[in-house]
Amino acid sequence: MSLAFLHAHDGAEPHSDAVWAVSWTNADTVLSISADGSIKQWDSVSGQVSRTRPPHTLGLVSLSVDPSGKLALYNTLEGLTCLWDLEDGELKGTFESYARTAGEPTEPSWSVSLNPKGGSYASTGGSGNVTIHSAEPGSFGERRATLTSGRSKFGMYCKHSPDGARVAMSSEAGQIYVFDLASNSLQTTYSSHAMAVRSLAWSEDSNLLLSASEDKRLILHDVRVSPSGKPGSGAVATLSGHSSWVLSTDISPDGRLAVTGSADKTMKVWDLGARAAVSTVQDTGEVWSVSWRPKPPAHGTAGAFVSGGEDGVVRWWRSAGAG
Repeated sequence: MSLAFLHAHDGAEPHSDAVWAVSWTNADTVLSISADGSIKQWDSVSGQVSRTRPPHTLGLVSLSVDPSGKLALYNTLEGLTCLWDLEDGELKGTFESYARTAGEPTEPSWSVSLNPKGGSYASTGGSGNVTIHSAEPGSFGERRATLTSGRSKFGMYCKHSPDGARVAMSSEAGQIYVFDLASNSLQTTYSSHAMAVRSLAWSEDSNLLLSASEDKRLILHDVRVSPSGKPGSGAVATLSGHSSWVLSTDISPDGRLAVTGSADKTMKVWDLGARAAVSTVQDTGEVWSVSWRPKPPAHGTAGAFVSGGEDGVVRWWRSAGAG
């Protein structure tokens, strides 16, 4: 099977530097963050900017949006974490993760993830642990728990499962750690990759975790745990085809497809059941981020996704109808 994805349109006002993350929300808007220090909300139909924030001095490196599409959590290069209300445009919380406080270990956050159930967010960074923080306006950023990986390798990326039960973190050394949030304990460790894992994507049912690595590969993990607590089958598939680092990945809302962005200046769409690439889309530079439209695709189509990369342009792509 092969699928064609067509370029639908570009964002009307490009960022002035690379786009480091994009997210297509359940409100059918798109959010993008950039090395230029700005965050933008886009109308997906017109490609026009509908909201933005005054740019930060340093670039924005991490983005997480709540399931309603009404709250965006983002993080700057130095570790300033902000919660933005997309309905009224106000900041609901800011936290200087790099600031020293009495008796508290200081770790600048790199990657952040909002708990889809609300109330908290996760961060990871230099220590290779995951910190759980309050996401409530009155106590935003306060540390609630530290989830220890046991390895002091830089945490590249963290992401909650859609059911809010777990958080996964990937490291510069290629390990992936899955933590159970009910017990705040390490559930499983995967050592599937030989190099840094830049991105993680969960399936909508929270059973599968896809990892994207600098080793040019993607690995699909079955993360289900038996009632006795025994881990599931772990790595169940390897997807190869990119010729350079895989920088970003996302799984479609129906769980059939994955999309990836790479330093080889392409995006690929993969059929997860067939374990094969079904489409390759050429871009102008490194593709730092990809995100599926969360709305299930119309019958007979493979849906749509958005991308952001080195040239600062947010681009929309749609299925040509096969699939």
